[in-house]
Amino acid sequence: MKRSNIIGIIAAAVVIIVSVVLISWYLRKTTPMLIQGTVECTTYKASSKVPGRIDDMKVSQGDRVEKGDIKFVPERFTKTYTNWMENVHDWCISRQLWWGHQIPAWTCDDCGHINVSREDPTRCEKCGSTHLTREEDVLDTWFSSALWPFSTLGWPDKDAKDLQYWYPTSVLVTGYDIIFFWVARMIFSGMEQMKQEPFKTVLIHGLVRDDKGRKMSKSLGNGIDPLEMADKFGADALRFNLITGNSPGNDMRFFVEKCEAMRNFANKIWNASRYVMMNLTIDQVELPEKLELEDKWVLSKLNTLIREVTDNMEAYELGVASAKIYDFIWDTYCDWYIELTKTRLYGEDQEAKLAAQNVLCYVLLRVLELLHPFMPFITEEIWQALPHEGDFLIRAQWPEYQERFAFAQEENAMEAVKDAISAVRARRSEMNVPPSRKAKILIVTQTPDIYAGGRDFIMRLAYASEVEVQAQSPEDLKGMVTVATHNATLYLPLAELVDIRQELERIAKEKTKAEENLARIEKKLQNESFVSKAPEAVVNAEREKADKARALIAKLEESAQAMRG
Repeated sequence: MKRSNIIGIIAAAVVIIVSVVLISWYLRKTTPMLIQGTVECTTYKASSKVPGRIDDMKVSQGDRVEKGDIKFVPERFTKTYTNWMENVHDWCISRQLWWGHQIPAWTCDDCGHINVSREDPTRCEKCGSTHLTREEDVLDTWFSSALWPFSTLGWPDKDAKDLQYWYPTSVLVTGYDIIFFWVARMIFSGMEQMKQEPFKTVLIHGLVRDDKGRKMSKSLGNGIDPLEMADKFGADALRFNLITGNSPGNDMRFFVEKCEAMRNFANKIWNASRYVMMNLTIDQVELPEKLELEDKWVLSKLNTLIREVTDNMEAYELGVASAKIYDFIWDTYCDWYIELTKTRLYGEDQEAKLAAQNVLCYVLLRVLELLHPFMPFITEEIWQALPHEGDFLIRAQWPEYQERFAFAQEENAMEAVKDAISAVRARRSEMNVPPSRKAKILIVTQTPDIYAGGRDFIMRLAYASEVEVQAQSPEDLKGMVTVATHNATLYLPLAELVDIRQELERIAKEKTKAEENLARIEKKLQNESFVSKAPEAVVNAEREKADKARALIAKLEESAQAMRG
């Protein structure tokens, strides 16, 4: 058969580039893997002409993935693995490189026999000649890498302590692009050499792409130097950037601006911790027997966070877990709980002051423990400066959910107070009313005890001169501005501070928005297909939303009527 070749020429030197046929080593696949449960491989050395068989090697590979002994997360990547195993081809295992594991083969200079041995041979096993030449090729990178789970632990000494203690490992974390290059080969290498799978779970992550969604490459010049990012924003900020908003197996875009946001988050933690330490007079953390409403609220929220983050971590939902920790630290702890405890910290009641210090420090320690896997450096630094037990945070016990901190009633009560404060502050902000102008707040609700218990917080954080709680709306609402929450209506006599016409326009816009929302929900509930096919809980949730929307519309109409006098 005639064959034509394209021959390259270097024009400047008029030098012809000639293809050189190299002799290489292969593993030959002779039996389908998933049918027999094993792969029959033959090691052979091949040139461009006739391959010569030198040794048979069986790579034992029970179908561990199909049996469930090895699990892929996400599960969809199991198909990538099985597709490659079912269609495996001969594997060239030799490379012409300066580094790597040199192939253990020696050619007899006299008879041409190839000697393969674990130890360096001194004479040819066929003719007895001592003139042997070592193979210069090294093993393919992936062949060497396939040995990683056990070769790093002392193998081939199977009695090595590290190997006996750590093998098999638990979780392999890798990218989907090297499942067939690396993961599959580690599995059959582990089964051949150790007779046991090398790991139980394979956690697949996506690729980090640039901000336009392109794969990073030298040719595009869009690569990100992680050392440069760590130097500029901190290693913790870089780590948290890559973790938050990420999900197993999915690619993500890298935004430098997000690194800056995560650095701000680290600063938030640092400043909050400094504030706590500046107000600490205790050298040992012990929760008080008497807990205030805000203490029970934050402990209950923390307890829920611990349970949910633990569940997320066990399900390898690292992005979800990190987002929940972020929200708790930024919103619950820094923006709210620290503010709620300031009165006690700066007050004269020593018992109340110590109680606030203990709860502040207790919650901060638990949050640092939850955050440590994601941001190890800043959390260790802060943890060491706080009263703690143990030598290092990395060795501290993982927080556990405790039923004694499940304060559902107190948590709901504090959330209602928070909603009222947030609603009032938002309305004042819309009206450009400065915090220095205080006004009486009248709260009308069917749960007066909740708001009476949070009176001091509403006074201080909602800029109220007086807080009055009652079950019935006042008869005369002229000049009152109304703020509605899900279970209370708050009236503020701010008519003299605002433009009445603008306030009526705002109420009209909010009412229109509420009516559009109600129309959308009612349309869904009028759809027989939705009501009959959707789960009962989903349908009931939509009905509850509709009821809340109607109640909000009614409250807004009442507010508009009151403004008109």
